[in-house]
Amino acid sequence: MSGFDVLTRGDVLDSALRARDYLVSCGVPGALAAKDPRLWGRRAVDHSRLGWLDLPFASRGLLNQVDGLVSEARYSGLDHIVLIGVGAESLAAQAIMEAHAPPPSNGAAAREPAGPGRPAGELTVLDGGDTAALAFALERLDRTLVVLASKAGVSLEGDAYRRIFAAAFRERGLSEREIASRFLVVTDHGSPLHDFARQCGYRIGLTDPYLPGHFGALSAYGLVPAVLAGADAERLLEEAASLAPSLGKDEDNPGLLLGAVLGGCAQQGQGGLSRDKVLLREPGGSGALSAWISQLLAVGTGKRGKGVLAFEPPGGRGAFPDVHGVSINPASAADDESDTSVWAPLGAQFLLWEYATAVAGWLLGVNPFEAGGTAVQEAEDDAATLLRTAGDGPPGAERPVYVEDGIEVHADFPWPPGAELQTVLGGLVASVPSDGYLSVMTYLSGDFSGRYLAPSLARASERPVAYGPGPAYPHATGPVHKDGPGNGAFLIVTGDPAPGDALAGHPVPGRPYSLAKLQEARAVGELRALRRRRLPVIRLHLRDPVDGAGRLTEAVRAVAGARRP
Repeated sequence: MSGFDVLTRGDVLDSALRARDYLVSCGVPGALAAKDPRLWGRRAVDHSRLGWLDLPFASRGLLNQVDGLVSEARYSGLDHIVLIGVGAESLAAQAIMEAHAPPPSNGAAAREPAGPGRPAGELTVLDGGDTAALAFALERLDRTLVVLASKAGVSLEGDAYRRIFAAAFRERGLSEREIASRFLVVTDHGSPLHDFARQCGYRIGLTDPYLPGHFGALSAYGLVPAVLAGADAERLLEEAASLAPSLGKDEDNPGLLLGAVLGGCAQQGQGGLSRDKVLLREPGGSGALSAWISQLLAVGTGKRGKGVLAFEPPGGRGAFPDVHGVSINPASAADDESDTSVWAPLGAQFLLWEYATAVAGWLLGVNPFEAGGTAVQEAEDDAATLLRTAGDGPPGAERPVYVEDGIEVHADFPWPPGAELQTVLGGLVASVPSDGYLSVMTYLSGDFSGRYLAPSLARASERPVAYGPGPAYPHATGPVHKDGPGNGAFLIVTGDPAPGDALAGHPVPGRPYSLAKLQEARAVGELRALRRRRLPVIRLHLRDPVDGAGRLTEAVRAVAGARRP
C-alpha cells in the first residue's frame, strides 16, 4: 500500500472497474489534468473553474502573506480565532484543526495545534447552531480575532454574529477603529461581502471569484483561519502536491478510482438499482472531514435529479443494497468492513475527494462546479422575509396541527383526532420511499442531536438516516436533498431556548429579533423549501427542549419497536 491508496472490493469493485475503463477510454484523466473545460460541454465550464487543481502549488504564496498576519495577531495578543461561516468555508478549516489536535468539549473546533515553529492558538467555528460555541468565544474576547468567510454576502447568521461581537468589543471600550482591526474578511473580489467589508474598514483577503467554493479547501477559505489558529498549512500543501502527479495517469490514479466508485455506483444498474448513498466512517468517529466530504458530494453532484448522498454512523444500521461504505484511513485493510477504503493524509484527502467528485459528476452528466445556490439561498431568503414580518410572534405564525406533552406538530395536512406522536412519526417513517432515506435536521440551542434518533429511525424505516444541525447541515447538503433524486423524507426539530441559555434569547444588536427567533426562522424557511418540492416533511417544536428531547426519543424508539418483525 502506497501513501495514497483507494481499495475497493465486492460488487462495488466491478462497477468501479467498468466505470474507470470507460473514463480512460474517453480520455478523462488526461483532459482533467490539463484543465480542459470541454469535458462538461463547450460552454458549461470555464477553464478558471478548474483552478482548484493548482492550489497545492498556487496557495504556497498565500502562506507568506498569512505568516505576517499571524505574527501581527500574536504580537497583539490575539490567539483565539473565531470563524463565522456556514458550509465549505468552515468545514475545511475545522478538518485542518482536528488533524492537529483532538476537538475539545467546550465548543471550540480545536486548541493548541502542533504546527512546528508556529505560535499555538485555537479556532472556534460559529455556523448558526448551538450557542455554546458563541458563549465560549465571548469569554475570550480580549484575545479574539474574528474571521468572516463567504464567497457571497453576509449570511443571516454572519450578520447576527458580527453585530454581537462588534457590540461586545464596544462594551469593552474599543474604538471603532480598534473594532475594525479585530475583523478579517475572506471573500471574492467584487462580492457583496467585499464591498461591505471595505465600508466597515475591515482587513480583506481576496480570493479567485471563479473558484468553486466547495472545491476551495486548499484556498484561503480553508487555510487562512486554520493558519491563524496555528495549523501547519505547509505540510498540508505538500501532502496534496505529492498526490497531484498521479491524477493525470490512466493507471495508479487513486482519484480516478474513487471517482469511478462514486459515479459508477450512483449510475443506475441492473434492476434499476443505484448505490447513490455513501456511509462514511472515520477512526474514532466522524469529524469535520466527513462533514466536508458530505458537503462536497452534495453540492457537486446534487442536481438534475441526480446526486450522491453521504451520511455518518449510526444512521446506516442494516444492510441496504443502495448504500456502500467508505472508510477514511482505516487502521488496516484486514479489519475494515467497508466496501471502499481511502488512505491519504489530510492535504491529499482534500485534493483526492475534489478530483473524485469532478469525475463522478462527469459520469452522472452533471456540472460539479455549479454552486447549487438556488436550493440553499431560497431557504435563507424565506427566513429573512419571515424575520421582517414576524413582529413579536413566532416566524411564520403557523399553528400546530397537534400538540402532545409540549411537543408541537407542524405539518401541511390536518391530523385526525386522537392521533399520538408515535402515529405522527410512524406516518413520516412510512413515507420514506423504498430507495430513499430519512433526514433529521435539529435547530436547537442545546446539545440534543439527530444522532440520538438515527438508530431507531433506521430500524423503523429500514432505510438509512442522515442528520445534522441547522442551518449548517441543510446549507451544506441542501442541493442533494432538493435538486437530487428527490427521495428523502425530513424531520425538522426546533425548540424554545434551553433553560439558562441567555444568549439564545438575547436580541441581535440592531435587529428586531433574537438568535432563537433567527434559528426558528431558518427552520421554517427550510420547511417551506422542502414543501415546495412536495417532499414529505414535518416539524416538531419542543416547548421544553430538555423534557421534549426525552419524550421525542421515547416516541421514536416506540415506532421502531412497533415496526420490528
